[in-house]
Amino acid sequence: MDFLDRRITIPLTTRTTTVKYALVHTAYWVLITGFFLYEKRYLIYKAGLPYFVACVVVRVVLLIAIAYLNIHYLLPRYLLAGRYVRYFSLVLLAILGYLLVQAFYDYILYGYVIAPTRSRDWLETLSYNFFSTLWYLGLMVPLKLSIDWYQQQRVLQQITVEKLQAEVNFLRAQINPHFLFNVMNSLYALTLKKSDLAPEMVLKLSDMMEYMLYDSDELTVPLERELKYIQTYIDLEKIRCGGEADVALRIDGHPNGQEIAPLLLLPLVENAFKHGVSRQAGKAWLHSTVTLNPTTVEITVENNKPAVYTGTQPAETRGGFGLANLRKRLELLYPGRYTLRTEEGSDTYKAALFISFTNH
Repeated sequence: MDFLDRRITIPLTTRTTTVKYALVHTAYWVLITGFFLYEKRYLIYKAGLPYFVACVVVRVVLLIAIAYLNIHYLLPRYLLAGRYVRYFSLVLLAILGYLLVQAFYDYILYGYVIAPTRSRDWLETLSYNFFSTLWYLGLMVPLKLSIDWYQQQRVLQQITVEKLQAEVNFLRAQINPHFLFNVMNSLYALTLKKSDLAPEMVLKLSDMMEYMLYDSDELTVPLERELKYIQTYIDLEKIRCGGEADVALRIDGHPNGQEIAPLLLLPLVENAFKHGVSRQAGKAWLHSTVTLNPTTVEITVENNKPAVYTGTQPAETRGGFGLANLRKRLELLYPGRYTLRTEEGSDTYKAALFISFTNH
């Protein structure tokens, strides 16, 4: 937790507040006290330091009392509840109570104790205290409302982030079973054939399962690890195809320590296998290229289409959960920092994903 968000107990009360709230209010009252110190500085020369301190301290203490009565009791109980007449009536009563106490104190202090520094005119004293009190209360209310608004925005932001993360986890959970279903079917087929490639496939699947069970729970993973995951997936599919399909992955550049959301690049490759290579025999091909730069990554996957897909059926309809979920995840994780394009020719299908790791 951030130091400024730590909660502390207010002295002489059981109320708690944040360090940030306490610092803001402390700064406010330091400024108010500084103003009174400047305004009443003439008392040091005319009456001495003790009377100067007494004048300022009493005034600031009374203002603090009426200010916090307003923002912690009257404001939430009446104004924010829509009881405006009751609120303004009670505020005026509180101010009148303050005026009586402050005016009486000023009357005695200036009129008798340190006379003749000020006349004993009640009207002048009441007028001065009334307007100065309104001014300081008027500053305190927007300060309180501003802090409350800021705190509410932070809570809303946290709720939004948690909601987005929950949506990402849900979408990712839909992708993983889909992928496992395809791989387990392939392994089952090899096992039935008693192929010598089955043990190799089990080892590769084990490596992928480790990634899915542990690494994929992180918000981001090393890009190098994600690319290794895709390479392992391609190796598994090549084993399943028996080496008949022309499948290739080319990586241009180096990861350079970049981080990326897990299982984000796989859907393009998986979709190409599911709706392209796996539905053809002999002449199927899939070429994928990953281009790495210091702040961006781009993956392009192109494959030939089986005869059943040559025509007008929309590519994303063929993709099922894969591409639809990929778009949703990208919008949640990299809003404004990605481009996902699909191109469909007469006998080929191409998908390209570009992601920027920095905000522009």
